Amino acid sequence: MQHTNTQDTLVGLFVAAGIAGLFFLSMQVSNLSSFTEHDSYTITARFENSGGLKVKSPVSAAGVKIGQVTGIRFDPKTYQSVVSLSIDVQYNNLPEDTTASIFTAGLLGEQYVSLEPGGSDDYLKNGGNIEITQSAIILEKAIGQFLFKSAEEKAEGKKK
Repeated sequence: MQHTNTQDTLVGLFVAAGIAGLFFLSMQVSNLSSFTEHDSYTITARFENSGGLKVKSPVSAAGVKIGQVTGIRFDPKTYQSVVSLSIDVQYNNLPEDTTASIFTAGLLGEQYVSLEPGGSDDYLKNGGNIEITQSAIILEKAIGQFLFKSAEEKAEGKKK
């Protein structure tokens, strides 16, 4: 009987370790792995279309994560999406003429904000605004434009 209790305990520990591993993996995938607040500053960017961007989506520069999206709201006056970005304070040297673009990462289509530093000698500060932005490319819209242009070219070809 002693052997069975030891075996049950080992199986229980193995299952507990598996559950802990799944929890850790799910936190990594959902960008919730950081439980501690880092010193950061907030900047905003306005986009014509923020696509599938979500709160807690990563913000990167040169492929390195430097912050995350903290808020997305609709501005009823300009009809634009206003995205709040929390940037780690160690990256406080982003030039004022930095550009922001929304890109898609990976096969699952997770979107993120990519920052491209400009050449200004002045830096973005807390509450600053990125003036130059490029909205998310909506796949359905791009396919629709391609199909419309293709049909238009075929119609012109038949007229000749």
